[in-house]
Amino acid sequence: MMGDEIGIESVTMELSDEEVVRRVIEGEPALFEILMRRYNRRLFRVTRSIVTNDSEAEDIIQDAYVRAYEHLNQFEGRARFSTWLTKIAIYEAYARVRRIDYQKVDSISVREEQGMDVKAKGRNPEQQTYDGELKMVLEKAFDALSDDYRSVFMLREIEGLSTAETAESLEISEENVKTRLHRARTALQRELYSLVGANSNEAFQFLGARCDRIVDRVLERILQQNTKWIFG
Repeated sequence: MMGDEIGIESVTMELSDEEVVRRVIEGEPALFEILMRRYNRRLFRVTRSIVTNDSEAEDIIQDAYVRAYEHLNQFEGRARFSTWLTKIAIYEAYARVRRIDYQKVDSISVREEQGMDVKAKGRNPEQQTYDGELKMVLEKAFDALSDDYRSVFMLREIEGLSTAETAESLEISEENVKTRLHRARTALQRELYSLVGANSNEAFQFLGARCDRIVDRVLERILQQNTKWIFG
């Protein structure tokens, strides 16, 4: 049952992705929250790299999680679960782009929570303002890249996937990953990326209320599905 006290926090670090999947399939659907909290940030980053809009990306990752949950029994361990899940999110994002005559919007208009979530410890207000401005510049420069370059740069440089993992997630060759990454770096200008440096990993965060909101919505949809399956 979804309301059972399972102790999500206590098992989060102990269970592998595959163990969580197995237990969800065997009747512990609430444990799916572990997977969502592990991969919320990655899915948000990669889907946003495709649609370049925060609210669209949130909608997409909800759909991706529900689709993954519905097809967990098709995951047979032939690939890493994280890669399998990332590919589902990428498919959902490109499907959304194809369905909608999508017009890019300025991501700055949807930063209400983002600015509250990420705060540098031990830095004065002036330094924190400067950090925030740097992140905004990086994100805006990133949004100006072509779709192919954004996805590769996001997975490799910001999310930290290997060349092989990125290639598998995007279903392109490793050589294409290297080529696109090089061109993305050039387009962003090396001096800009060097200036941001350690701050780059703070961009496109998915923390706090935003993370909780996605988890709650997906769990609600899963509960509704389980109820339908049980009572027909």
